Amino acid sequence: MSERTGNQPDLSRLLNPSAIAIVGASTNPKSISGQPLAHMLACGFEGKLYPVNPKREEVQGVKAYADVLSLPGPCDAAVIAVGREHVPDVLEQCGKAGIPYAVILTAGFSETHTESGAEMQHRLNAAIAKSGVRVVGPNCVGVMNVIKRAYMAFGGALSDKTLRPGPLAIVSQSGGFGQSMMTFANAHGVGSNYVVSCGNEADLSFFDFAHDFLERDEVKMIATYMEATTEGMQLRELGRHALEVGKPILMLKVGNSGAGRRAANSHTGKLTADYTLFRTTFREGGFIEVSDLDEMADVARLVMGGKYPKGRNLGILTGSGGWGVIMADHSEKNGLNLPSTSSEHQAKLHALNSTFSSVANPIDMMANYNDQYKAIECVMDDPAFDMFLVRSAAGPDVGIWADRFIETAAKTDKPMIINWSSIPTRDVDVREKLERAGYLCANYAGRAARAAAIFADFAIKQDRFRKGELQLSRPIERQSLDIKTGSGACSEQVSKAYVGRYGIPVTSEAMLSLQAVLTLDKSPVPFPVAVKLASPDIPHKTEADAVRLNINSIADLKRAAREVYDGGRRYAPAARIDGISIQEMAGGMEVIIGAVNDSQFGPYVMVGLGGVLTEVLGDVAHRFAPVGPETAREMLNELRGRDILKGVRGAPPADIDALVDVIVRVSWLINDHANVISEIDINPLFVRPAGKGVVAADALIVPVNKTGPVESSGSEP
Repeated sequence: MSERTGNQPDLSRLLNPSAIAIVGASTNPKSISGQPLAHMLACGFEGKLYPVNPKREEVQGVKAYADVLSLPGPCDAAVIAVGREHVPDVLEQCGKAGIPYAVILTAGFSETHTESGAEMQHRLNAAIAKSGVRVVGPNCVGVMNVIKRAYMAFGGALSDKTLRPGPLAIVSQSGGFGQSMMTFANAHGVGSNYVVSCGNEADLSFFDFAHDFLERDEVKMIATYMEATTEGMQLRELGRHALEVGKPILMLKVGNSGAGRRAANSHTGKLTADYTLFRTTFREGGFIEVSDLDEMADVARLVMGGKYPKGRNLGILTGSGGWGVIMADHSEKNGLNLPSTSSEHQAKLHALNSTFSSVANPIDMMANYNDQYKAIECVMDDPAFDMFLVRSAAGPDVGIWADRFIETAAKTDKPMIINWSSIPTRDVDVREKLERAGYLCANYAGRAARAAAIFADFAIKQDRFRKGELQLSRPIERQSLDIKTGSGACSEQVSKAYVGRYGIPVTSEAMLSLQAVLTLDKSPVPFPVAVKLASPDIPHKTEADAVRLNINSIADLKRAAREVYDGGRRYAPAARIDGISIQEMAGGMEVIIGAVNDSQFGPYVMVGLGGVLTEVLGDVAHRFAPVGPETAREMLNELRGRDILKGVRGAPPADIDALVDVIVRVSWLINDHANVISEIDINPLFVRPAGKGVVAADALIVPVNKTGPVESSGSEP
């Protein structure tokens, strides 16, 4: 293990115990309290086992002890499986006995959402603090070290003697599902060294274990099941840690729908934030988000292979034209690129004197699988390709094909993914040989392409991190803003002044009283103009019928001023009115840019195209603040309506460079003043044709809802 930093606990004695007490150990090996001892005896745990049961002299053939204080020697961990009312007392005994860790299998605490459960949780928390024992759980399935067969847990999966150690560590907020992850990965050739069920996380958390595993040499990747967390900033820090050490975290995040969130809350006793912020976190950090166990196993196989693609360019080799088309369709559907084989390498393929239906991409050898390895050798160094998807041979020669494939593929550092052509129950030994050699064999073209795409996204992100491409430079020095917290939303004029200080262009305007407007003989701002009511108590003027657009004459200007004033009075009779704002009538493509300081995840910026695309279709991209220009462009490319920015139906392309600059500046504005700003809304931002810039027609800044002196000091990323 590398040197630990910060306050991260050293979990070595818990994860690699030499002596374990089982408190409440049962003579029934099938009961929850009997299974930990039974499994460790059956699977050959070589450490010391101390059953604790005051009613028995021995349990399952092992000498038993009346209580924890009677144990004959030191223990690294205690498994607690007693009635919930006894758990606090047992925990205090563990503290007196010098046992540093406890795994509490017992349920009936905060997860029950009952008064009695809350009271028991309170008693448990007090016992944890008093005893000094670090606790896993309660309400967990347990902790497993597959290397040593230290199964401080229960569950039918532990009776499987084929479980093998491997490069995977599993951290799960669901005990049962965590064991399913272990057995499923094992069945697909991916062994697990450690499996942890977090339970209620009364003490040791999901993050404690994940950080620990990232630092262990025997762990090459982590698979996680997460239902909920209120620690968004910790999740982001975990993602950064994963990038730093170069170990991916395969993340299966559930509870993302309305029903799923309710179920997750019932299961874990926590409320989860909006899934959008989780997805943004996974995109930012060293995570690979997967949607099911199949994807988890497939991507884990690619990670085990140790070869990472440098980009998304995929070469396809097949002996079947139909399968080539299917693989190409699935690859492009998943965002992979299929460039043509370079002319130089096409010539090499023709020189093989083999029959090709195509030497472009897909490369189709028309069932001549015996020479496929020669084709692979010809194109593996083609700079057009970052990785390859290969349709395997089938039939009596598949073993020979596999040997040649393994020998050939070993010569390149580019990933080779196999679309397995045999039916799953045939040639199992050959497939296992390929998987042992480090190659993913996916039965279906869609699975293969999906795994390749997910893996490529992570590899590119990891490469950018290592090269320092994610480092940011400021577009502007931090600006001082006199923002008062707890005072309600800033007016449009004040909000525009603040965003203007960060270099964001805003519309020109003149502020006058209603009486002054009614005496004008010419407009203070050239026509056409927009007329708005200025009131700090009416942040959304459209709802109050307090906006008029495209005003072109003095008479219309005076009429509009009276109408917006009356509209505001009807909407909010007691509202403070600062005056009538006469603004230049901006034009261009409407874009919405916003920023929020989330209480769990911190500040983030978002962008969407105006109108129905944002309000109805939810076509919005998010990133945590601050961002650089490259990330801002990625945000725009994620929008479903992105082609509108390029110009459609005769419209000129928009000034994307200027739009990118505003996204970056807004992200720094929220980052610098996150302790005093709750939300920023620029809507609309008009994006003019390329080279003509942008202008904010309206802006709203909402201070945080707290009173008292707050210094608006920014924080660097």
